[in-house]
Amino acid sequence: MNEVTPPWMVLSVGAALNLFGYLMIWLSVTHRVAVPSAGAVSFYMFAAANSQTFVNTAVLVACVKNFPLSRGIVLGLTKGCIGLSGAVFVQIYHAIYGQDTTDMILFLAWLPSLIILLFMFFIRRMDIDLKENHDRHFFFLLYLALALAGFLTVAIILENALSQLPTQAYKAFGAVAVVFVAANALVAIRAECERRTTSQNNVNVEALESEKPPNCMALTAPTCMHSEEDMNRESTMRSTVSDGDKKEAQMQSCSASNEVGERKSSGESVGEQDGTERNKGSSCAAGSYDEKECHRSASSSQVKMRCGESGRGSSMGCVSRVRAYFKQWPERGEDHSIPQALLSLDMWILFVSVTCGVGGSLAAVDNMGQIGESLGYSKVSISTCVSLISIWNFLGRVAAGFGSEHLLRRYGVSRALVLSFILGFSSVGHLLIAFPGPGTLYAASILVGFCFGAMWPPLYAVISEIFGLKYFATLYNVVGSVSPLGSYLLNVKVAGHLYDHEARRQAEKLLLMAASTPSMAPSSKSPSIAPPDFTCYGTHCFRMAFSIIAIASFAGCLISLLLVIRTRKFYSQNIYAKLHAPQQQHHPHQYA
Repeated sequence: MNEVTPPWMVLSVGAALNLFGYLMIWLSVTHRVAVPSAGAVSFYMFAAANSQTFVNTAVLVACVKNFPLSRGIVLGLTKGCIGLSGAVFVQIYHAIYGQDTTDMILFLAWLPSLIILLFMFFIRRMDIDLKENHDRHFFFLLYLALALAGFLTVAIILENALSQLPTQAYKAFGAVAVVFVAANALVAIRAECERRTTSQNNVNVEALESEKPPNCMALTAPTCMHSEEDMNRESTMRSTVSDGDKKEAQMQSCSASNEVGERKSSGESVGEQDGTERNKGSSCAAGSYDEKECHRSASSSQVKMRCGESGRGSSMGCVSRVRAYFKQWPERGEDHSIPQALLSLDMWILFVSVTCGVGGSLAAVDNMGQIGESLGYSKVSISTCVSLISIWNFLGRVAAGFGSEHLLRRYGVSRALVLSFILGFSSVGHLLIAFPGPGTLYAASILVGFCFGAMWPPLYAVISEIFGLKYFATLYNVVGSVSPLGSYLLNVKVAGHLYDHEARRQAEKLLLMAASTPSMAPSSKSPSIAPPDFTCYGTHCFRMAFSIIAIASFAGCLISLLLVIRTRKFYSQNIYAKLHAPQQQHHPHQYA
């Protein structure tokens, strides 16, 4: 949808889905409507969850296409702010509703939709001079994002440490969060004012240059006038000659095409229609021709040629067309079509490697509560680990975006190599969970959160650089499917299955102990052994699962190194050189 419609249209669909999904869930939960079926509730949740995809796609793709020379920085900022958005909405909710959680679903229905509708026309494609350096404004946005992340960290720690905060404290936290978010708009307004001032100055300079006298004014006036007359006469003669050449070339092309058609159809049955077309070809060659008739006769001859070939063997024609299709395969850095990108080996290397990395990180994030519980951490400590994952997820996205851009510009380091390093580094965090020690869960939370966030900016930047920006919106969402796929394979099938297996073994052992010692009374601290509610305690609960996940993440790193080798030549050159063409491309869809 984003390929054929302006961004505001995609954003409006996202706002409608968000409002519809969360509003229907709220009405169902509060019994303001009849109790819906499970299928209806699933559809409401599907609409609400997928509304984020529309919004993220429209914003991120527009930003990358507007700033193609800073795509790593742009991706890091946008993905980082997406990671912080949940914590910002929580602070604003507490400022409005306090600690009452009954209206949280209604809040998620109206506030995001309202913000999208207010600002959706500001998200658009723009003609921006790529010669200008916008990094200064991006760094201002980075400093604001870092300050906001630091503030949210302090606010979350205080809210977790203190069981009851006064209402004024929640209002103050919400107000400060809104101020940080609004400050980003001030940076954008300042950048736009500078851009318009620069554009006006360039227009003034061009106007002054156009008012300069021509070089011939340095000569005497009669000589200058004489030279101008000669130039006009010469240009008239050139246009006359070029028109004659075009006419002659058109006659020759027409006659040649008809001669080819006659030769190809000479072996076939000849009738009156062939004689008529030959007469047209001869009249075309003689010069007394009608242009439409000439092209019609040429096209009919070509149709006969194709029919003759298809009659001899349609299979050979299909093979030749497939062979020609692969011969026209675009180079890396050129715009690929969607089938070409999906059939590319580079895309499959990225897909498999990132599936291994993202699936393992999601397994750690989703099971952090059970991991902490099995290792004996308190609820406050578990909440702290979850907060660490959220904050370091943001820092990983920003660091990967800015860092990969700096390494590429300064040292020519491939973003694929950065992605490989991140995938390998994430396996260290999984090993800390598999073989825990005192306090290692905090370090594991930092590593997993950082690496999970850092995977996305280099991944999307590599896709845009190798396959082009023409269909980036579609490819962005195709690669985004690694999240559910990786989560299903490594979170559900590996971590969930092995944890249940360990918990079941522990429950059976306790049952055997209780059966062998009838007088042994069950302790209040012993785990429940009821099949639906059994829980595993001990360091062995996730050892096997995260050992496998660590191996999978490292395997993803090795697979990604194949892409580093394949793109070594591509990244050794200036991959953005073609974007510096004189006022690059004209945007076919200008939505200003």
